[in-house]
Amino acid sequence: MILGYARVSTKDQNLEGQNDALTAAGAERIFADTITGTARARPELDRLLKELRAGDVVVVTKYDRLARSLKDLLQIVDLIQSHNAGFRSLGEDIDTTTPAGRLVFHVFASIAQFERERIVERTKEGLQAARKRGRVGGRPPVLSPSQKVEVQRMRDVEMRSVPEIAALFKVSQKTVRRVT
Repeated sequence: MILGYARVSTKDQNLEGQNDALTAAGAERIFADTITGTARARPELDRLLKELRAGDVVVVTKYDRLARSLKDLLQIVDLIQSHNAGFRSLGEDIDTTTPAGRLVFHVFASIAQFERERIVERTKEGLQAARKRGRVGGRPPVLSPSQKVEVQRMRDVEMRSVPEIAALFKVSQKTVRRVT
């Protein structure tokens, strides 16, 4: 049996395109999640893997629908193969039911992981260069330096409660606790 798996990251996206492609590829059943790819707890994927039988083939439109990291992708495909089932990705034309397909799968997965690592590296380099030029990223502080001094005084000298101080400054209790 050909089993399709589709995933979108947000409720604003829709699964229609993936469902159409999976149906055209012969998927007899389609399991679909609306959840970020980095989350491992995906109910429909888990259900698909539990129902997998020898000879089945799991089909996705692109392999990033199945996993975001090389480690997760390899684990999921290994799990599929441990059921004596195959894996196909339509977008990358990968079919692990053949030796050549397994080779192509591992090469593509390695390239994808390499590219993700390069993006992280470039991002870190860009942030570091910006800091050297005096630019600071992130959110602006909720409390000014003088407000932080006042929060600390109210908390440590006047012994006011964290909820009370948070209400006075209209900030979260966590913000009050972080003031040192």
